[in-house]
Parts: sequence; C-alpha cells; structure tokens
Amino acid sequence: MLNRRSMLGLMAALAAPRLAFAAQPALVATTGMIADAARALTGLPVTALIGPGMDPHGHRPTRSDIVALSRADAVLWHGLNLEAQLKGLMADLATKTPVLAVADALPADLLLAKPDHPDRPDPHIWFDPDLWAQATVTMEPFLAGFAPDVAERATAYRAEVARMGAYGRSVLDTIPPQSRLLITAHDAFAYFGRAYGIEVQGVQGISTESEAGLSRITELVDLLVARKVPAVFVESSVSDRALRALIEGAAAKGHSVRIGGELFSDAMGAEGTYEGTWVGMMDHNATAIARALGGTAPERGANGLLGAAG
Repeated sequence: MLNRRSMLGLMAALAAPRLAFAAQPALVATTGMIADAARALTGLPVTALIGPGMDPHGHRPTRSDIVALSRADAVLWHGLNLEAQLKGLMADLATKTPVLAVADALPADLLLAKPDHPDRPDPHIWFDPDLWAQATVTMEPFLAGFAPDVAERATAYRAEVARMGAYGRSVLDTIPPQSRLLITAHDAFAYFGRAYGIEVQGVQGISTESEAGLSRITELVDLLVARKVPAVFVESSVSDRALRALIEGAAAKGHSVRIGGELFSDAMGAEGTYEGTWVGMMDHNATAIARALGGTAPERGANGLLGAAG
C-alpha cells in the first residue's frame, strides 16, 4: 500500500509534460473488459490495471498503477462508481491526459439501480451484450486517433458481441422455468438477468464492500428450498464463504444444493486465455449457468474453446 508521501510523489509524475507518442501509443484501461474491447478496436496492446481475480470495487491505486497512468497517452476507465477508489485520481489525470469514463456516457434510462438508491446506477453493464456494444460506440471516437481502422474493427467487434448474445439466449432459454434463478456471491448479474430473462439474487449488494447479514442468508436458503434450485455460483473475484453458508442452510432443510461453477463477474479469466476476453467470459458464464441449472449447452461452449490453454 502506498503511503501519503509516496502517493504525492507519484502523483507529481502525472503533472509532468509528455512527448507525443511515437510508433505505438501507451493505452491504459482500468478493467480487463475495457482493455479487451480497446484492444479489439485498435489492434494495439492495452494495459489493464485491475487484472484477473481482482476486485475493482475496492481496488486502491498502487505504485505500478500510478506509473502506468503517468506514462499513458490515453486512459479508459469504467465509471458509474465501479472503481470508487480511483475517482479522485482520474479527475486529476483528466486535466492532463485524454480520459474516458466508458459507462458514464450510456443513457440513464437503460441503467438499473436499486429503488432505495436511484442515483447510484448498477455499474455491471458488460453483462448485457446490447449495453456492451453501446459502450464500444462511446469508445470508438475516443480511440480513433490511435489506429487507422478503428471504425471497421468496432463494427466487427460488435458483430462478435451480438453473436455471443445470441448464443447466450439459445442456451439459457433451455433452463426449466422453476430453476431460472441465479444466486451469486454479490449482486453483479442484474443486467445479465434482464438480458436473458433470469431472476438474479446476490448474497451481498452491488458492491463487494457490503456484508451479507443472517436474514439475507435465511431468505435465500428459503428461496432455494422452495424452488428446488439445484445450484449456486461462486465468483472469481469474491470470497465463496457466503455461498457455503447457503449450501449448508439448504442441506439442513433437506435440499441438496451444489456449487454450479465459478463465474467471472468483476474480472475476466487469465490474460492470454479465451476466458480472458469478453467473448470468452460471457461464453463461460452462459454455458456454466445453463448446464448447472438444468439447461443444455455444449461443454466447451459456443466456439469449442472453453478450458483451452492460452
């Protein structure tokens, strides 16, 4: 963790003037999802600050983050309060470097929010293929100066997003009506549920900073037992402790529930793997959910690549 003196010293680097980029620009994104889309749109390397298994909700800037940002020619971050600990840093950086909050530009009427916090939209928009495609429309003009064929690449990428969206619908539609309930560690899948017609319940709230109370655990156990749902899901960037409590609670009431698999929520798979791309992440999640909840889906997913070595 950076101390205050180290942070101030590194922040000073952000104020230093930079030369115009030479042969290859330095592009930086906060999340892997944004980095993947930016790579697809430009064909260039993009550094992701928050990597596999990391939680953007609580991520605090590290020394390497500050160095990467100080050297960047352009920075893309998610916004919608996803990277809450980076907001001040991004505001300072935006006075000196091109910075884009990708999700902040989406129309407010397309965003979800809890009734008790209507001013705090759910940031997990990458789980709705249509919204994710719209996010790339925002990214396209921002990145246009860094590669000559961004428009053509963006069109091709959005077609790939649409194909994966259609695959998700085809396999998730096979889940029996009673089992169309997705319970995960935290409330990251609301857009996924809206896109695919699946009820979604998270043990924790939208942010992983919240805690699950005993009453919430009891409520979800009763729901699992009443609907005879066969599986719950852990997440790659969130502790599975609360999910284990659900399984034990259901067992105590005579209903067997298993872990249906590990889903990618706030982070994708390892870089260099299929699951380390937005398409691979969505393929993995849709396939795992369909198979665990009683639907049918190919074991290796839409493109036969799930579980393949990078």
